[in-house]
Amino acid sequence: MERRQFLQTVGLAGAAGMVLGGGVAKAAGLAEFSYMPKAVQIGADGRPKFMLPPLPYEAKALEPVLSEKLVTIHHDRHHKAYVDALNKTLDSIAAANKAKDTANVRALSDALAFNYGGHVLHTLYFCQLNPDGAKAPAGDLADLIKRDFGSFDLLKNWLTAAAVGVQGSGWAVLAWDPLGRQLVVVQTEQHDKLLGWGMMPLLVIDVWEHAYYLDYENKRPEYVPKLLGIVDWATVGQRLSMTMAMTMTQ
Repeated sequence: MERRQFLQTVGLAGAAGMVLGGGVAKAAGLAEFSYMPKAVQIGADGRPKFMLPPLPYEAKALEPVLSEKLVTIHHDRHHKAYVDALNKTLDSIAAANKAKDTANVRALSDALAFNYGGHVLHTLYFCQLNPDGAKAPAGDLADLIKRDFGSFDLLKNWLTAAAVGVQGSGWAVLAWDPLGRQLVVVQTEQHDKLLGWGMMPLLVIDVWEHAYYLDYENKRPEYVPKLLGIVDWATVGQRLSMTMAMTMTQ
């Protein structure tokens, strides 16, 4: 059996991760999302092998907001470490299942959540950045932001406050809540203590020190607004459309 490749459209770690192929995207009335890299392969044994997605731009493309050195270290070392650890964890889980050994289930579960979350969030993080992208939301995204936050500026204030206010390492996330059918801004610690069940991340702000310290030292309040300035809001809107199409019912 030949190895099949699927386009991974990342979702909520541990709750609603989605692997989309062209058939699913077309069934939802959507085109394939070229901004999402191929981040997973399914082997002949049916098991996934997660991949480090290449940057969708040159590492220096985000300067002066993020330096080439910072982006390279963040992607090639930190993101890669989560991918490698995720694959190693899945191999350990498969071996434990085969041996019917549940002695390490707690440690393996923790490692799976942590490393899968790191891979998901970093993939979103790098793919949403584009200094030449849309500077403001449009369409459904713009309408929902106005309804749920009052204005685009107020949303950015919420995102900035959430990111700057994370205690220790973590993320600020703009997410779609399919139950309340609303946009929400939440904080998450580490990678694994994520959102409410079913919430889908649309935009993420990495405030682990490795994401900004080389360029901004301890000046997180300076880093966050500048990062928001290179978010491609067309990409965020595209992800919202996909998420709403797959989660909303009549």
